[in-house]
Amino acid sequence: MNFKCIEDLVQQSELKKLPIYELILQYESEKSQMERADILSAMKKNWQVMKASAEKGIANQEKSNSGLVGGDAKKVSEYLEQGYMGKTVLKAAAYAIGISEVNAVMGKIVACPTAGSCGILPAAILAVAEQKKFTEEQILNALFTAAGIGMVIAQNASISGAEGGCQAECGSAAAMTAAALVELAGGSPEQVAQSVALALKNLLGLVCDPVAGLVEVPCVKRNGFASIYAMLAADMAMAGVQSMIPVDEVIDAMYQIGNVLPKSLRETAEAGLAASPTARRLENTLYGKTEL
Repeated sequence: MNFKCIEDLVQQSELKKLPIYELILQYESEKSQMERADILSAMKKNWQVMKASAEKGIANQEKSNSGLVGGDAKKVSEYLEQGYMGKTVLKAAAYAIGISEVNAVMGKIVACPTAGSCGILPAAILAVAEQKKFTEEQILNALFTAAGIGMVIAQNASISGAEGGCQAECGSAAAMTAAALVELAGGSPEQVAQSVALALKNLLGLVCDPVAGLVEVPCVKRNGFASIYAMLAADMAMAGVQSMIPVDEVIDAMYQIGNVLPKSLRETAEAGLAASPTARRLENTLYGKTEL
């Protein structure tokens, strides 16, 4: 069992006539020496945590210790009936923001692939699952497909904001989410690959510029936007839209962009939004231990 890129995954899936999630399950079983049932049970626990964090998030009004975030998911959730974008999309955004707010108040989340991007994948899956009535088995399979995509990105580029900017965190999460959504929709391995390319290439260059060095601003709301990117990428792929640049070249491009990003835009809070006058004022207030 060996795959070095997304193309390998697609080719093996087509050759063996197995879905991507099945290949990932086999790979994990071989690598970890765990029984299939135990691997599925572990993923089920992850999904339960994801759902719980989403439910807690949209009801949350607690502010983070910094006071910078908290309560916005509830606002978006209460706005569903009035929005332009439809209930499912807005619900995904609300869940994504909410899960990120749970992270900000030290609640329990699943880093998928990181804590800074924890809201994107579960939010989109939960929102569409509520609309389409997917079974838990289908959702778990989709999560394994997403995991396989994340493994390839981590191997060939990065999932770390400190290493590659936020494109490596929210970009990777959006790509994983798009893949999961295509899997849920019954898409082919090739459509999974196309969705990954579409989601990721439109978040290339996204910098990591956290205000006051905290995973709060702009990270929390960025999760909401990225969940919507992922949904659109999945829909485009299912409609037959293809990326002109192959998926593995998109991943390579992300790696190259991350290498040339200055360290000031890689989680150091030295530039970007983190260096804006308001951000610096907030930072000085926070670390000067005075009230906002």
